Amino acid sequence: MDLEDLFSGKPSDPLTELARQDLGPLSTGELEARIAALHAEIARIETHLAEVALHRASADALFNKR
Repeated sequence: MDLEDLFSGKPSDPLTELARQDLGPLSTGELEARIAALHAEIARIETHLAEVALHRASADALFNKR
């Protein structure tokens, strides 16, 4: 174990923690709810990614005019 592991003030990455969770104790309903929540999160991220790309394209168009 590294000293960084012992004294890290930085919280763990949520995706890493999610991937480490044991799925064994979860019921079928809980697993389906988890999948639905993950699909919703993917949709939210894709929407944000599209907004960021549009913002970037607008900024590039504004600042690259000559």
